Amino acid sequence: MSTYMPKAGDIRRKWYVIDAAGKPLGRVAVQAAILLRGKHKVTFAPHADCGDNVVIINCKDAVLTGKKLENKVWYHPTLYIGHMKKVNYKTLMAEKPCKAMELAVKGMVPDTTPGRTAMTRLHLFEGAEHTHAAQKPETWEL
Repeated sequence: MSTYMPKAGDIRRKWYVIDAAGKPLGRVAVQAAILLRGKHKVTFAPHADCGDNVVIINCKDAVLTGKKLENKVWYHPTLYIGHMKKVNYKTLMAEKPCKAMELAVKGMVPDTTPGRTAMTRLHLFEGAEHTHAAQKPETWEL
């Protein structure tokens, strides 16, 4: 039996919508990462970029379980030597909920060329409205 090696022309990309309202942020991020990588497909190959496009709506309504809202912190450097900014997730979820979702998904996608390309197919929206209705996305249930 030979191993299936997908070629760029064989890959068919679909569009999926995930509703994050009332669901844990990490659970939504896991499903988005699986869809972006293409791990749900029978024709998955780790070296090939065979994932789908993912639209996540209602990012502002995603929840953090436990005490993560108060204790979890996002650290990122400034351009100055020795400077590090830290933002509490309570503030981050209130001001930039799409950034919090993007950070969660980015942590679950590998930091390789296919992983960075997969992140370009992630589309995040704070509310229930999105601009990708013309692509006829399917709803993905968690």
